[in-house]
Parts: sequence; C-alpha cells; structure tokens
Amino acid sequence: MATIRHSVHETHGFKTHVAQAGDGPPLLLLHGWPEFWATWEPLIERLADDYRLIAPDFRGFAESGNPNPEPSDQTGADVLADDIIALLDALGLDRVGIVGHDVASFVMQRLAIRFPQRLSGLFFFNCPTTSVGNRWRAPDQIREIWYQTFHQMPYAAALVGASRDACRAHIGHFLKHWCHRKDAFDSVLERWVDNFLRPGNLQGGFNWYISANAARMAVMAGTAPMPPKITVPTRVLWGRHDPVLRSAWADVLPEHFSNVEVSFAEGSGHFVHYEEPDLAATEIRRFFASLPATPASRSA
Repeated sequence: MATIRHSVHETHGFKTHVAQAGDGPPLLLLHGWPEFWATWEPLIERLADDYRLIAPDFRGFAESGNPNPEPSDQTGADVLADDIIALLDALGLDRVGIVGHDVASFVMQRLAIRFPQRLSGLFFFNCPTTSVGNRWRAPDQIREIWYQTFHQMPYAAALVGASRDACRAHIGHFLKHWCHRKDAFDSVLERWVDNFLRPGNLQGGFNWYISANAARMAVMAGTAPMPPKITVPTRVLWGRHDPVLRSAWADVLPEHFSNVEVSFAEGSGHFVHYEEPDLAATEIRRFFASLPATPASRSA
C-alpha cells in the first residue's frame, strides 16, 4: 500500500489541499466532477514506485479552500490553471507531467496554451475540445448534459444537499451512469457522499458549471474562437463507452494538438482511471517514459 502524504499550500489567498505519494519524477493528477483527490487512489497504488504523484483538490472541492463559497463564475478553466501554477510554485516545481480528465481536461488545455514551458507532457482520459461544436447538443447527446444547466441553478446545492439520501442519489447516479463498469465506485460511494456533504463542497463543484457556461454556449453556437494548437506532447486514452464525453469526438483532436497519440479503453466509460487502472497505469508509464526526463524541482 502506497503511503499518502497530505499537506496544504497557500495559493491565491486560499489553501489548496494536496495528497502526495512516491518520490520519482513529478506527475500532477487533476480530477474532475464529481470527484476529489481520492479518485486517483487506484493509480497512486500502481504508480507510486515510479513517480512523485501530486493530487490536489481544486478550489471548492474536498479539503481545499473556496474563496467564492456562494454561486460564482470565478471557477473557470483559466482561474483553475492559475491556481495550479501557484501550486507548482509553492511546491518548487519547474516542470511536471499532468494526468487528468473531465474538468481537468479543460484546465490542462489552458495550461498547455499559456504555460507550455511548465509541462513535460499531457495525459488525458477523454478530452473534449472546441471543435466538438454543436455535437454537444445533438439529439442523442442533449439528454446527457441536463446536469450542466441544473448545477447552475441557485437552489441546486440546497436540493442535492437536503439530505444524505438526496446527495447519494445525485452523486451516485453519475458515478454509475458514466461508468461502463457499473460497480466501479460501489465500495467508495459513502466516502464520496461524505465528501460532497462537507460544507460548501456541492456549491464549490457546481461553480465550475456556472463558470464554464459562457464558453460552452459559444462552442455549441460555433462562435468560440479556435485556440492555438497545443505543442506539448499529448496522449489521450478515451473510454470507448463514455456517455457524456463521446469517444467519437476524438476525431477532432489533431486540430488542437500537434503531437498527439490517441487510443481507446474498450472496457471503460467516463472514468478510465477507476474502471481500468491497470491499463491506465501501463499507458501512463509508457507515455512519460518516452519523454525527456522532467527535473524534480526548481534549482536553488
């Protein structure tokens, strides 16, 4: 069992909680919703002998602070990217590899565009991009994104947090529905409920959807500007059966990444890292081993 070390670090006026394990080259593990640092435990167990694994909670999630506890549009991809750079500075890290998905996939793209010199490589589990366009609202997709509107309602956190049963029903729905391996999170569901019932954590996560809405609408309308092509070496392992981030959307990845390798996890849905952790760990090792070595820390 890997030994996990917990710490908190000042980032932009609030505390960021970080779970770490291992002492090798640094890999940052960035979660999505409805998740927090513990979503990476299966990979931490498999990779801690090879890497220094750094799994922070985004602002408003789990044990990190939330400078905007009420409904807020200040939790967008650029804000979270700035938080990550502040965290790297606090940890004394010049360059890291990043592994992530869901919310993190948007943050990672902004990091790669704005701070490519801080990144050795990007490993995505599923990766929506601007070029997905109006496929977000295709007839067979629109029923999958209802929650993105619901989470913006000012009463959403109060409804979901009204009781433990309500929270379990909401969070549990996504953990099961988005999985191809339907029992993947069964053993940890109560732990997830405990996490999201912590004061402010439901709204903290919902603020991502408030913050991302304008950009999402522009993508659907076809008015979003095309971002610069990302030059950081990139690997995408897409869950074949993801119902919300469709694996068919991988066809546009070359429009956004100049150096990208794509394949599919045939036994996974949305949570490849939790549904097929052996495959995920193997592919992470292979990808980052193919890249130049990453310095462990900033030189004095």
